[in-house]
Amino acid sequence: MAEYEYVLTETRGNVGIVTFNRPDALNALNEQVAQEVTDALLAFDADHSIGCMVLAGGDKAFCAGADLKWIASQDFESAYLTDLAAYMDKVTACRKPVIAAVRGFAFGGGTEISLMCDMIIADTTAQFGLTEVTLGVIPGAGGPARITRAVGKAKAMYYVLTGKTFGAEEAERIGMITAVVEDGTHLDEALKIASRIAANPRLAVLAGKESVNQQAETPLIPGLKLERRLFHGLFSTPDQKEGMAAFAEKRKPDYRKY
Repeated sequence: MAEYEYVLTETRGNVGIVTFNRPDALNALNEQVAQEVTDALLAFDADHSIGCMVLAGGDKAFCAGADLKWIASQDFESAYLTDLAAYMDKVTACRKPVIAAVRGFAFGGGTEISLMCDMIIADTTAQFGLTEVTLGVIPGAGGPARITRAVGKAKAMYYVLTGKTFGAEEAERIGMITAVVEDGTHLDEALKIASRIAANPRLAVLAGKESVNQQAETPLIPGLKLERRLFHGLFSTPDQKEGMAAFAEKRKPDYRKY
């Protein structure tokens, strides 16, 4: 397994565990974190001894979203040229199941990463939310596309357009997550499920995941491409600059009136 700066990896039997390890920034995403998390999961996916993966965070945060110091500096040209936020789409290319074990904050990109996983187990402290609209952009890592498929258009529209945060109980009620468990038991429960999956015949598990995704995600790609281009374009707006600056300066944003 490769050496990483911002993720930890371990195995328990035939389950591979990838853990965000940037606690000083509440596991916030930047380009390197996104790449390391993705690459670690893909490495386990290619390991014939592994039958299932678990993606976990820390006690305070699973992943608090994008690192504002990194993402606020983007403009349309840089976002479009680098295809900002596209790298983690590779998580969904994993043929083996990936289970998100969520505790604490999972805002913005944190919610999007959890939605890339095949199951989400969250404890009672978990907090989700696609909050990007409050910063003058939209989620750009699959959030609108995947939450719509998970909870339906009406509820997805509400969460994407309000930026409202919500707890694990609400996430379970609307069908976004697999289960909510007692405080601190999220990883144990995720590992229990992962071990049960990994003990099943490998080809049947791969085929089962592929068949469910085929029904749930077709046609996902055109929606993702449109979403990402809109996301990139919003980095050229005054509202994006103001929203992210206000967040960093801990003040109320003063948006343009159109």
